[in-house]
Amino acid sequence: MSADSGHARRLLGVAILVAILALLGPRLVGWTQFLLTVALGESLAVIGVALLMRAGLVSFGQGLFSAAGAYAVAYAMRLWGVHEAFVLLAVAIVTSIVLAAVIGPLICRYRQIFFAMISLAFSMVLYSILLKFNALTGGSDGMEVPAATVLGFHASAGGLAASYYYLTLAWFGAALFATAVYCASPVGYLARAVRDNEIRLEYLGASVRDVTFRTYLFAAALTGLSGGLFALSVGHVSPTLAYWTKSGEFIFAALLGGTSSPFAPVVGTVVFESLNSYLSASFPNVWQMALGVVMLAIILLLPRGLWSIYQTLAARRAR
Repeated sequence: MSADSGHARRLLGVAILVAILALLGPRLVGWTQFLLTVALGESLAVIGVALLMRAGLVSFGQGLFSAAGAYAVAYAMRLWGVHEAFVLLAVAIVTSIVLAAVIGPLICRYRQIFFAMISLAFSMVLYSILLKFNALTGGSDGMEVPAATVLGFHASAGGLAASYYYLTLAWFGAALFATAVYCASPVGYLARAVRDNEIRLEYLGASVRDVTFRTYLFAAALTGLSGGLFALSVGHVSPTLAYWTKSGEFIFAALLGGTSSPFAPVVGTVVFESLNSYLSASFPNVWQMALGVVMLAIILLLPRGLWSIYQTLAARRAR
């Protein structure tokens, strides 16, 4: 299969997935719809983590951009009186990109554990700021996010969850489409080359630092959008979005789904959020241990992630 046909199949897959989820929406029970809304939004951050992993970079600081996007939405509502969801999410994306543009040149100079630790340090700095400045951020209690309008329409209390579901789905589809285009672009291929052999890439005339910086910016934009969608869907933001455990969840979900396809992190996130919800409700005292055991078993049995099941079946079918 040629690169062009593979790219076309990925774009077709995005359209089919979005269409299926759109048709599935009215048939979902309330809590299931909310769970899927959150999972689709979170999957954008996980896609960003997976893109960095494809470039050989593991970021423990993506919670920085999730919190930046979420708080940008909250402040845009409080300070500017903006209530249009599309404008709020655009603010979340721009905020994250600007933040990544400021710290990215420093972080992208490093690799391996150094990249992971410096990204973690920046995230924990933001966490401390959000936690300490109670008058501005609400401290550990966070900030409430009132209901937003969607294309100028105010959803009723009963229809708010459905409107946020389709809002999230629209942005999810656009972001997944952009990710598929990015992966098939020269920068996307160069990012994979960074992971495999940086020196050879430099000999070919490409700038490793420029490639990693662009990947970092794109991942930050996806994560900021994810944080903005989370703020709108949940109606509340708190400093825990910037805490290292949030970034750890993104990494777990990426490992769970795999990094070989833009669809893999989506599968990993949906499974992770579903397991998280089910186990915390069924085993309230030991749910974290149960979640760890289940995830460890999946990762050990499927080291390339859940998406490798589809790839194996597709390869057998093609024979």
